Amino acid sequence: YDLVENADGATVSSVNQEFLKLPITSQLFHTVGSPEITYLFFTGGLALLLFELFTAGVGIAGLLGLLMTLAGTYGLATLPFRTVGVVLLVLSFLAMAVDVQTNLPRAYTVIGLALFLAGTIFLWDGITMSWVTGMVGVVGAGLYAYLGMPTMVRTRFSSPVIGRNWMVGSMGIAMTELSPDGMVQINDAPWRAITNRATPMVEGDRVRVIGIDRLVLEVEPEEGGAKDHRDRS
Repeated sequence: YDLVENADGATVSSVNQEFLKLPITSQLFHTVGSPEITYLFFTGGLALLLFELFTAGVGIAGLLGLLMTLAGTYGLATLPFRTVGVVLLVLSFLAMAVDVQTNLPRAYTVIGLALFLAGTIFLWDGITMSWVTGMVGVVGAGLYAYLGMPTMVRTRFSSPVIGRNWMVGSMGIAMTELSPDGMVQINDAPWRAITNRATPMVEGDRVRVIGIDRLVLEVEPEEGGAKDHRDRS
């Protein structure tokens, strides 16, 4: 009030303030530019791309994975990151992919998860990420490697479209110890299997398929399989 009273002969103008919201695309890029969202988008996109690779097709998962990876890459471009962290995350999925091919989480899965953890720790340079987000990523990677991908691969190979009755009588190899259950390989495809009458077998033994129960094969050794007393003469 004093300012206006003392401004004798001066021209006073008013200014109207107007608050505008950012366009939706700018809001999206602003959101992606946070460490947590960038980390989840980048790692989740890589996981979906690997998933799509083993489904032998191009679908929603592959498209979504590509978009998430690109969004995560944009976030990395706007934030200070360590190249070694990004390389470790990419290598982690490549390592896990080795075991996905055999449908058995083994040494490469452990190596992949170790690389994923290291990449999570060393990803950012000078900025911090919520430990909750990092924990979600690491736990999610573990579930992805030990449950998600093996289940998907088994379901794909056991599709009823290809049929399974022809497998009875087929020969294969024990991929793990069967005592009484484990994994076998029939025609280059991994299958969950259980031994006939709990006859133990070790990794590398030749096996014969004698029955199928849903997604589980019943197998016996190539020689020396247990005999039903009703089959004895």
